Amino acid sequence: MSDTSIKDFEAAIAELETIVKKLEEGDLPLEQSLALYERGVQLSRFCHARLEEAERRIEILNERGELKPAPASFAADDDRT
Repeated sequence: MSDTSIKDFEAAIAELETIVKKLEEGDLPLEQSLALYERGVQLSRFCHARLEEAERRIEILNERGELKPAPASFAADDDRT
């Protein structure tokens, strides 16, 4: 599912933020609101897919021992000391 109208992750996030603001204003005709909502779903799916790809790349790097991220409990550990 590749949408060539979406440039990259950052552009998708920016467009999604604009759509959310327009929809929150609530003064659009129904058909325009539906079209914006549909575009928002496309952008959201695109962003989700990019994030999953990034996560897989990080996992591969971790397996190779090339990258050691902070553990998820890092902040919790700091609170205990």
